[in-house]
Amino acid sequence: MKQYDVAIVGYGPAGATLAHLLGQCGLDVIVLERETAAYHLPRAVHFDAEVMRVFQWVGIADAMEPLTARHPGMRFVDRDGNLLLDWPRPPGIGPQGWRANYRFHQPDLEKLLRERLAEMKTVTVRTRADVFFVEDQGDRVELRFEDMSRGKVERIAAKYVVGCDGARSIVRRYIETGMEDYGFHERWLVIDVVLNKDKPELGDHSIQYCVPERPATYVRGPGLRRRWEITVRPDEDSAAIAKPERVWELLSPWLKPEEAVLERTAVYVFHSLVADHWRKGRLLLAGDACHQTPPFMGQGMCAGTRDVANLYWKLALVCQDKVRGADAERLLDTYESERKPNAREYITTAVRLGGLINTCGTEAALRAALPTASGSARMESIAPPIGPGLGVGEKAGRLFGQPRLADGRLMDDLLKHRFVVVAEQALAEGLSLPSGVGLVTTVTSPDAAEHLARLDTRAVVLRPDRHTLGCADTPEALAALVAHIPLNPVESQEPEMI
Repeated sequence: MKQYDVAIVGYGPAGATLAHLLGQCGLDVIVLERETAAYHLPRAVHFDAEVMRVFQWVGIADAMEPLTARHPGMRFVDRDGNLLLDWPRPPGIGPQGWRANYRFHQPDLEKLLRERLAEMKTVTVRTRADVFFVEDQGDRVELRFEDMSRGKVERIAAKYVVGCDGARSIVRRYIETGMEDYGFHERWLVIDVVLNKDKPELGDHSIQYCVPERPATYVRGPGLRRRWEITVRPDEDSAAIAKPERVWELLSPWLKPEEAVLERTAVYVFHSLVADHWRKGRLLLAGDACHQTPPFMGQGMCAGTRDVANLYWKLALVCQDKVRGADAERLLDTYESERKPNAREYITTAVRLGGLINTCGTEAALRAALPTASGSARMESIAPPIGPGLGVGEKAGRLFGQPRLADGRLMDDLLKHRFVVVAEQALAEGLSLPSGVGLVTTVTSPDAAEHLARLDTRAVVLRPDRHTLGCADTPEALAALVAHIPLNPVESQEPEMI
């Protein structure tokens, strides 16, 4: 029976990204996917700078960026078009080394992920592989799947299994976890169109129409792609409302049939759920398998990408026996403890935004939905830290920016998958680092001081997922923090001092 380091069930963006990251760390990985090919129609339409940074590690960011559209922000308006809430996105390149937000066409992303993954010798992809049995045997996991192209049952084993297999996850069934329910369950009609020619009056902003009898959302996509999401009333039939003639009636305030082609119409039930348990022994969950969110913050795919960015290097350390025994168990337990509060914060905020959209956007509703909104009705993007886990000190778990090196390269292009110390030059002098740990100073990076100033610190130790392990303001505190670094997931690399 063939044994792998990690078996990934599901080949959507989360599963494919995880396979890339594990494969780059040298792990032997298999991906099992029931479908023959990636879904050819749009689903997710938004990702942010944190996700683009992960795509940078994967090696597709430069190819993906030209396929995206500019996203200046979101506006909430009432039935008369009056602005209730403005949620702008900052223009230009931000601290992560990329624009704050991107609108995209999911098939474009999946094509790039799959094409690049096909080049990786350490990753095996099996499509038409229907997993039906998963058994944690203590020292390994046995999986059985049907090769649907031949009707043959096959068996494999893996040290760990990660379910990236969506809302109906079979891996979640074997973990036998319940779901925390945050109370949002609504039917919405999703309409994707391709314009026959540009229609500038639709605008580049996403618009939330806070109209109580028919809340709706408009989203600009790349090129001529546009999306509307329109609520379905309780007395309406899902099949009837998705028929073209009814769809064009609903689109009539914005668009005429001769101005565009319907690409897809589908009724979805938007949920707000988080799994009680994300890990059981050698089984783990990521993406929609462990959390589902309403779309009002555009964070569904983003959350799945954050999951795998948190998980991959921990699995690499454990699978390569660099962390063993009880230390390995504690390290893998930090995946849920760190990611779950972050995912929950995004989901509960999306639920509050959904409440605002559904209540006509009155002043009272605005304050109830978003108690931290400013008096000028502007919303700032949230960036909650990860929960307690591996970090040291009160500034642990903060997402850190990406310094640009003196030669113009971004830090992660040279030091991906490694722990990295970013420090003022005075604190870095004489610092002893474990093999494979990178060092960036305020001398070797022109903007490192700006990134440190955002956390009001003189030095940080960054994990491979670029969250802070901790911060330090003295040489002694920095040396103590470095002592908390687990062995690095990249093998046979000498320390790289930048």
